[in-house]
Amino acid sequence: MSNLREYNDAADRQQVIALWRTVFGYETAHNDPALAIAKKLRAHDHLFFVADDQGRLAGTAMAGYDGHRGWLYAIAVHPDCRRTGLGSRLVRHAEQALASLGCMKINLQLLASNEATAAFYKSLGYTVEPRISMGKVFHENVSPHGVA
Repeated sequence: MSNLREYNDAADRQQVIALWRTVFGYETAHNDPALAIAKKLRAHDHLFFVADDQGRLAGTAMAGYDGHRGWLYAIAVHPDCRRTGLGSRLVRHAEQALASLGCMKINLQLLASNEATAAFYKSLGYTVEPRISMGKVFHENVSPHGVA
């Protein structure tokens, strides 16, 4: 069984980048894995977790908390490790970390076309809410070559 622990940049960076490229693909510059990791580490919030399977990275969970709402990001499980309960363990681990900070509610976003992932989150108690998700990219903070 994989050990869930906080992300360690020196040990985990390359494996996380490879995992995210495998799981998410990432086609836009603001989703570049190296950039996302660098920006997350600047937050110093200790809400970035990995599933370590004897030195092999099997999954990730990234969370955020602004004092009001928590967010889940980058819940990723290596294709070889799916259907083992690891995704649920990662979500629950992130939820526990957020709850310990006083978080009252967690939000997440996923593509409307991603029915399998929506079903996964529904099985963990998440519901679709009548909200409109909007976004805006600050292109000046996104390096076209990765890490800014």
